[in-house]
Amino acid sequence: MQAPDVVRQADAADAICEVRGLSVSLGGQPILRSVDLTIERGTLHALIGPNGAGKTTLIKAIMGLLSPTEGEVLLFGRAMADDEVGIRSRIGFVYDDARHYPHLSLRKLRGVVAPFHERWDEPFFQDLVERFELPLDKPLKKFSQGMVTKAALALALSHHAELIVMDEPTSGLDPAFRRELLEIVADLLKDGRKSVLFSTHITSDLERIADYITFVKGGRLMFSENRDELFDRFAVVRGARELLNDELRQCLLGVREHSFGFEGLTGDSSGVRERLGQQAVIERASLEDILYLTGKREA
Repeated sequence: MQAPDVVRQADAADAICEVRGLSVSLGGQPILRSVDLTIERGTLHALIGPNGAGKTTLIKAIMGLLSPTEGEVLLFGRAMADDEVGIRSRIGFVYDDARHYPHLSLRKLRGVVAPFHERWDEPFFQDLVERFELPLDKPLKKFSQGMVTKAALALALSHHAELIVMDEPTSGLDPAFRRELLEIVADLLKDGRKSVLFSTHITSDLERIADYITFVKGGRLMFSENRDELFDRFAVVRGARELLNDELRQCLLGVREHSFGFEGLTGDSSGVRERLGQQAVIERASLEDILYLTGKREA
C-alpha cells in the first residue's frame, strides 16, 4: 500500500481560474513544477504551505506578474495577455504589504485606483472605510500592518471583483479582525458569482470556511481537493514504535518518532485503520497536522 502525492481537482466546467502545467523558474532555479489548479466560481480556495513553498510565486503567476517557464493560466477563460485591462478589472488583489505608495493617503490612493474600474462603488468603499475605522487623509506609511491590509481589502472589494486574490492577508491582524475578515470573505461568496483564492500559513483561519484546500510544498502541488473529502481521507496515526515497520512507513506521508512512539500522517485513513485495528490511535487530521507532518516526510 503506497502513499503517493494526491491531486484532486475541482471541476473546470465553471472555472473562474485554470492553471495548466504551470512551471516557473527564477535565476535558473525551479520555483514551481507542473502545477495544475482549478478555481470554481462561488468557492473559497485555500492555498496553504510552509514559507518558501511557492504560494506567492503561484499567485504572482496567476496575476500575470511572473511569466511561466511552461504552462498557462486562464482567467475567465482567457489568457491575461489577451485582455489584460478587462481581466484585471475583474480581480481584487490583497497582499501582505500594500504600501507601494507610502506617501499617499487612502483618499488619494482611491483617486488613483477607482478610475481603472468601471464598476467602482463609491458608497460601498465609504462604508468599508467606516467599518474598518480607516483614516482617509493619513499617509499609508503611518498605517500599521493591520491598517494596510484593511485598506487593501477596501480597495479590492469596492469594484465588485469576481475573483478576490488574498496573499497572507491576515498577517499582522489581531484575532478579532481576522475573524471579522473571514466573515466578510464568507459573505462575498453568498451570491455564487465570486471566488476567493486565500493564501495563508495560519491554517486555523480557513479550516472551517474553505471549500477547497490546495497544499503546495517545495514548488509542487501535493494535493488540491474538497475540504470535506480531504478531512475524511487524511488522519493522524499514533502508536508504539514497534508498529512502525517498513510496510507501515509506506502508508505514511510523514512521520515523527519520539521516545513514547510515533505519530504519522496518512492519506488512506480507512486502509491504515483496517491494517492496525485497535493497536493505534487514528484521528482526523487538522490542516496544521498536515502541514507539520508532511514536513517530516522522508526523501
